[in-house]
Amino acid sequence: MLRKPKIERFNENVLSKYQIYNSILMTLPFDEITNTGVLLPLFSEICEKGYEENKNPSEIVEAFFTKFYDNPEEKDQNDLLFRFIQYIERQVVLFDAIEDAAFPVINNMDGRGTLRSIKEEAEGKNKTAALCEFLERFKVRPVLTAHPTQFYPGPVLGIITDLAKAIRDNDLSNIEKLLAQLGKTPFFKKEKPTPYDEAVSLIWFLENVFYHSVSKIYNYIQNNIFEDVELNNQIVNLGFWPGGDRDGNPFVTSEITLKVAERLRLTILKNYYRDLRKLKRRVTFKVVDKLVGDLEQKIYESIYESPQKPVISAHGMLSELHKIKDILVKEHQSLFVEDVDDLINKVKIFGFYFASLDVRQDSRVHHTVISDIIKESRQLELDIFPDDYEKLSEDEQIAILGKVSGKLNPELFKEEITRSTLESIYAIKEIQKSNGELGSNRYIISNNGSALNVMETFAMIRLCDWKNPSLDVIPLFETVDDLQVADKVMEQLYTDKVYGAHLKKRGNKQTIMLGFSDGTKDGGYLMANWSIYKAKEVLTEVSRKHGIKVVFFDGRGGPPARGGGKTHQFYASLGPTIENEEVQLTVQGQTISSNFGTLDSCQYNLEQLVSSGVVNEVFADEDNILHDIDKSTMQELADISYDAYVKFKQHPKFMPYLEEMSTLKFYAKTNIGSRPSKRGKSDKLNFSDLRAIPFVGSWSQLKQNVPGFYGVGTAIEALEKRGEFERVQSLYKNSAFFRTLLENSMMSLTKSFFKLTAYMKDDPVYGDFWTIIYEEYERSKAMILKVTGDKTLMQNTRSGKASIEIREKIVLPLLTIQQFALRKIQELRREGKTDPKQLEIYEKMVTRSLFGNINASRNSA
Repeated sequence: MLRKPKIERFNENVLSKYQIYNSILMTLPFDEITNTGVLLPLFSEICEKGYEENKNPSEIVEAFFTKFYDNPEEKDQNDLLFRFIQYIERQVVLFDAIEDAAFPVINNMDGRGTLRSIKEEAEGKNKTAALCEFLERFKVRPVLTAHPTQFYPGPVLGIITDLAKAIRDNDLSNIEKLLAQLGKTPFFKKEKPTPYDEAVSLIWFLENVFYHSVSKIYNYIQNNIFEDVELNNQIVNLGFWPGGDRDGNPFVTSEITLKVAERLRLTILKNYYRDLRKLKRRVTFKVVDKLVGDLEQKIYESIYESPQKPVISAHGMLSELHKIKDILVKEHQSLFVEDVDDLINKVKIFGFYFASLDVRQDSRVHHTVISDIIKESRQLELDIFPDDYEKLSEDEQIAILGKVSGKLNPELFKEEITRSTLESIYAIKEIQKSNGELGSNRYIISNNGSALNVMETFAMIRLCDWKNPSLDVIPLFETVDDLQVADKVMEQLYTDKVYGAHLKKRGNKQTIMLGFSDGTKDGGYLMANWSIYKAKEVLTEVSRKHGIKVVFFDGRGGPPARGGGKTHQFYASLGPTIENEEVQLTVQGQTISSNFGTLDSCQYNLEQLVSSGVVNEVFADEDNILHDIDKSTMQELADISYDAYVKFKQHPKFMPYLEEMSTLKFYAKTNIGSRPSKRGKSDKLNFSDLRAIPFVGSWSQLKQNVPGFYGVGTAIEALEKRGEFERVQSLYKNSAFFRTLLENSMMSLTKSFFKLTAYMKDDPVYGDFWTIIYEEYERSKAMILKVTGDKTLMQNTRSGKASIEIREKIVLPLLTIQQFALRKIQELRREGKTDPKQLEIYEKMVTRSLFGNINASRNSA
């Protein structure tokens, strides 16, 4: 039987079901008011017609109340708008659950990019041996971060999971109950979560999803590709930032870091304990039954009776499991041996740490700490740094930093930042003792721009009683300027005797993190991506020259504006000039739940990442090699788009527009993340203090999505005007990398809706600025379509486009309410009527409407 096209499968399994279950949702009274569900579709219709007639959000809201209400009181009007927000939030959840339920039907779980497909292609091309050799060394490392781009509290995530199951089972009675539960479950967090709260909510995904999906992938590779040969490579290992990411988060302490590491260890042990209980019910044979029972008891004691000092190690557990396996093979015809193998593989993958806890801090903090150590060590008469250290050249300082070591007591320091930074290093040592070295073995330096930044961190680590640290120091090059000097920085480090000796002890392997989100904010979409591509090429070259295996760790974020988009396509497009033996990337917010939130989606997307590495090396073709002429075109496009973006960013109305016309300042009120929403303590908002997530999110709430396309149209048009348009077409035809960039830009453009803010073009202050943005949107759309030869945006990914269109339709009333409230706030301030209670109501309306809008964007990656 022929498989239906993907768009048909989407329409049948998502769109149709949403229409059915949404009609049930609309009949449920969540409070004493019963007509909200009846009125919302009418309001949605008036919104759609209103924008077609070029009305502004205030006129649309007014038209609705004029038609369906007889001069309502302001309080009654606002109460209904708040109830609309409540319903729409839940419509988004319903749609998420339906998409989750339909995932294995819409996506071919054995199709292109899956393990089965890779295996069959390798057999067909006679490359099975090459595939095995590659899988012995290739790794995928998703690193879960607490960066807050999703607003679902834990109970709501649980309802989505249960709802998806009920939908898959067509259990109408249960669906109705869960929708009623959803209606009464609060979405809004009254208090900001602590970093520990964030960690606990993400550990839910590790425990309930990754534990099963990752081991399933490993088992498939072992059983179907390696068969009788033992695989000695994790393939997928997990990273974790909540509780360790100190950059700009004053609430992350060493106590929290230790507490999160313990939670990770106890969670993985509980998963092993559950599996051992199941195994005990099957392995009921002489001798072997006692071995399973003893192992179960040791894990139980390590969780509940002596969590601080486990009675067995990961190595000890593996040894016991191998004994059990040997007896089953020799004496019991290998009965249930596959269950033992499954548990052996899990221990090999997750150890007693589950996910590696990374620690990250800003280079400027490290510099402050080193300066404080120098000052205090003089007063304490500690012979660490020479008296003239601060007057020396950078090279001389680096030479001294390489020689220092000792055992500093954090409590000797008055400055809190010095104490806490040193304590974080001692915490890493503690974690390695309890969870194993892989429990925490990476220290990331954000805002890294020089070799001095790395050596200051390295010296600081060695001053914490760690002369030969079992810890990787990872520089993060974020801005366009940092990326341009990255190869010189690394060359200096590779040739430094002390740092070179450290790398040798670490297996001559250097991880380098490259930031996307701040890069896009800093240099625009094309330049950020191209700068990283070029940095990877030169860093690969310089690392290979010095015999160092370089591993790139990408701060890829979620939507294209934060360096996301079609992740597996991006990695498959890199080519042989970029080291790609490991795929490491941050995954945050809605990308965690949308790409890895269910067993099916997690397995599918991890398999796609594994296959991207295989495609890039084992099945490599000429398509992945960027030739000089295409590089030259790409550079010109990046330069022109960069100039356009910088000019736009430097426009005198840029910051005021974001502050006054967008939701930027409301992010701090959402209580979705433990970090402050901006860097620095100044009341005045500076561009450099802006965090990437509120920055990108504010453009997204305006439905303008500027960071995902601005400058792309200008750049392509510039070459067209010079009569060199065929160069861009040639680049598009030859480069999978450029094709992926344009596809991601198309997604950003598809999710833009300028009619929402069209009223701004007549604003006496911001009208011209709005027009600049709109013209670049139209230009980028026209130019991209001309390059690709497509008639409409995303015409080759119709199911993805359909998903976006339904989500945009669901949140259109929400966006309208948000803009209505923003306009009310501006109006009250203009008229000098700053009644605090009235202002508070409309500010709350803006804040509450943020939630559904962001959650609806989950398919942005």
